[in-house]
Amino acid sequence: MTKGKADKFKKTRLVSALCVVTAGLVFLFVYYGSSVGSQVHRGTSTLRRIGSSYLGGDEDEDLGNKQDDSPFRFGQEDKENDFSPKSYPVCDDRHSDLIPCLDRHLIYQMRLKLDLNLMEHYERHCPQPERRFNCLIPPPPGYKVPVKWPRSRDEVWKANVPHTHLADEKADQRWMVVKGEKIVFPGGGTHFHYGADKYIASLANMLNFPNNNLNNQGKIRTVLDIGCGVASFGAYLLSSDIIAMSVAPNDVHQNQIQFALERGIPAYLGVLGTKRLPYPSRSFELAHCSRCRIDWLQRDGLLLLELDRLLRPGGYFAYSSPEAYAQDEEDLRIWREMSALVERMCWKIASKQNQTVIWVKPLTNDCYMEREPGTQPPLCRSDDDPDATYGVPMEACITPYSDQAHRAGGSGLVPWPARATAPPPRLGDLGYSNDFFEKDTELWQERVKSYWDILSPKIKPNTLRNVMDMKANLGSFAAALKDKDVWVMNVVPEDGPNTLKIIYDRGLIGSIHNWCEAYSTYPRTYDLLHAWSVFSDIEKKGCSPEDLILEMDRILRPTGFIIVRDKRPVVEYMKKYLSALHWDVIATVDGESNSEQDEDEVVFVIRKKMWLTNDSLKDST
Repeated sequence: MTKGKADKFKKTRLVSALCVVTAGLVFLFVYYGSSVGSQVHRGTSTLRRIGSSYLGGDEDEDLGNKQDDSPFRFGQEDKENDFSPKSYPVCDDRHSDLIPCLDRHLIYQMRLKLDLNLMEHYERHCPQPERRFNCLIPPPPGYKVPVKWPRSRDEVWKANVPHTHLADEKADQRWMVVKGEKIVFPGGGTHFHYGADKYIASLANMLNFPNNNLNNQGKIRTVLDIGCGVASFGAYLLSSDIIAMSVAPNDVHQNQIQFALERGIPAYLGVLGTKRLPYPSRSFELAHCSRCRIDWLQRDGLLLLELDRLLRPGGYFAYSSPEAYAQDEEDLRIWREMSALVERMCWKIASKQNQTVIWVKPLTNDCYMEREPGTQPPLCRSDDDPDATYGVPMEACITPYSDQAHRAGGSGLVPWPARATAPPPRLGDLGYSNDFFEKDTELWQERVKSYWDILSPKIKPNTLRNVMDMKANLGSFAAALKDKDVWVMNVVPEDGPNTLKIIYDRGLIGSIHNWCEAYSTYPRTYDLLHAWSVFSDIEKKGCSPEDLILEMDRILRPTGFIIVRDKRPVVEYMKKYLSALHWDVIATVDGESNSEQDEDEVVFVIRKKMWLTNDSLKDST
């Protein structure tokens, strides 16, 4: 062999070796999950089980991993389920506010063809398994235990929501003001010139309610605030025993809902786009829009008709906007067209003053029946289910009342607070009897009392504020907490009985959701999660319980609690993850067995530690 050939042979071997090494590195990168890659915080130790996604999904067949099509079963004694993670990687700090199904960066990466004019880019788009994060969401640097309610209504730690652009942008409207280490909320808003409390009193005065109290002696309880800003309207309603679902998208003011939840105010990330909001028909006594920048005339009044679906018979829509005042020709045009639309919808003006108009929805179907044939918008088809919401497109039609509601001439609800425990009229829609309802209410009163006995030694006054019932059924868990200074987000599965309308009839709030996906909220927004048979349910769906555990960790505040009420194998499974997630066991007790359904139930109470990321993962007391 000549020297030239030898050199050529060596070069060939070198190139081959480099190719092998490169291929190996690429394989390892893919094998350990490219979705983590650069997002994993420095200083972490081991990745979790290969192929597991952030919120469900199977292992990637393209990576050569064996596919197991059999559904997951708690208690299986196989090698797969015996795995116990030692630790989890931590996402990069820039993902401390990650909302997996509302991640605009992901939408851009996936190159989804979305209509920006229809706000589709602000709707839910959940990542595919290969694009989901396999890491713990870290708190921002300097994170502190949140300010407690009721003080949190007016101030929060700046480090916990380190976004101050709204303070500059809305400085003249006094949404929020930065003061040292805190952000304070003066109660201002675009149309709250003298504060939200006085604005609310003015609305009550416009409607001639007693004592200028918007609750109208308990008849106004549930309110929908669209385009809520930092939710000061909802914050100041709470003192009147009114609970508002404050809704805004993850838009250019992307942290407004995060501020609302940090303040301890009920709020949800949502948008009036193309899909129905995740609430049943006839859920709210009042809807509110204060300069919410929504074009109500678009698409044949589609968005206004969605509000119509959500309002109860005799419900109000309070609209504060320059169009109501008609200061110029364009405002006047919008006002004329909107007035014509709502007239065809059978709404009447209840009161109009300055830049605010309040419309009222009819109590019965009479007006709908008296319209001229062909009048637009039409009535919805008889086969349309007005309570179907999860991923259901909006319809440009009027939702008429049921025969029962029409005959009653209203919702037939008793005033709050008796409404929380009184059998609601729509109970019969689901085939439940009054006796069943009353027994369920009594059962959960006993259960909540036992929960409180467990938690009391571990909590101080006002430790808990934002509570989520992950499978709310009839809402009796939340009803049992009505005398506590907490609010409850009642979550109802999208594939079960639509009990959410019962929950709203009780004067409570909630949303429809599928726990195989991430919830529409920011990280660190709830103090207590209650999971009654939630893990058993996703076992039946074939979703990953590990991914659900990670999602619960994402939305739970540091030092927050989880109450799991489920089968014993579920609890044994969860115990494997405590160390890796930095969770502590508070108690494990047998649940009472009042029926076959409750047999072998265990109550497992967990607390999330406060941990911070510096050069490495460390626990902080």
